[in-house]
Amino acid sequence: MTLKVTAEKAIAAYGGRELWQNAKRVEVEMSASGLAFTLKGRPFFHHAKMVLDAHRPFTSLTPIGRNPAVRGVLDGLDVRLEDEQGKVIADRRNARDYFKIGRRLFWWDDLDMSYFANYASWNYFTLPALLMSEEILWKELEPGFLEAQFPDAIPTHSRVQQFRFDLQTGLLIQHDYTAQIISPLAIASNVVLQHAKNSTGLVYPSIRRVTPKGPKGKPFGAPVLIRLDIHDYRVIISH
Repeated sequence: MTLKVTAEKAIAAYGGRELWQNAKRVEVEMSASGLAFTLKGRPFFHHAKMVLDAHRPFTSLTPIGRNPAVRGVLDGLDVRLEDEQGKVIADRRNARDYFKIGRRLFWWDDLDMSYFANYASWNYFTLPALLMSEEILWKELEPGFLEAQFPDAIPTHSRVQQFRFDLQTGLLIQHDYTAQIISPLAIASNVVLQHAKNSTGLVYPSIRRVTPKGPKGKPFGAPVLIRLDIHDYRVIISH
């Protein structure tokens, strides 16, 4: 697979091709808040723990809601809730189909949040692997600016998304998409405000802010739909 210059530079900036080819999973500790949670009647995440498969959409988030013992799991296009022993409490197949009409315009339950938070996080936290994926069609629209077309098999915000990277460092600056399960009008800019290094020296986006996207492609300063703070980020290698 031949990647464009921007993609290669980004992969190198976030640990390199060899790391992500051999990556088994990503482990993250994160907090998230913002208007999107409030509008759906959801509690914020405070130092929640996530485990994400590096190469397929399989992700768990603990806790998913107000019960600290319940985690939300995304398994491909399906979601489920598990207790501390891994027993399935509830599940929902083809979870995206449930967002088309009804009460989800006004509030989400734990399974709804399991779908949204897990697929969004998987897209964000495994970006170097996504840049190497043969399932996604990547185009370099201009230096530092990539467009991705996602297949139906990958749960994501919208099928077409844009990513802007710093020309010098290769680090992500802005990620634009439509959060379609929230609304067809939820055209958003996910801006990386800060990067950090973990204890091994791996660079990762540590503070992100999602706001509506302006008509000329610039993000509005408010309202803040989601603020995402990453407290710890680790890539676990297959042996």
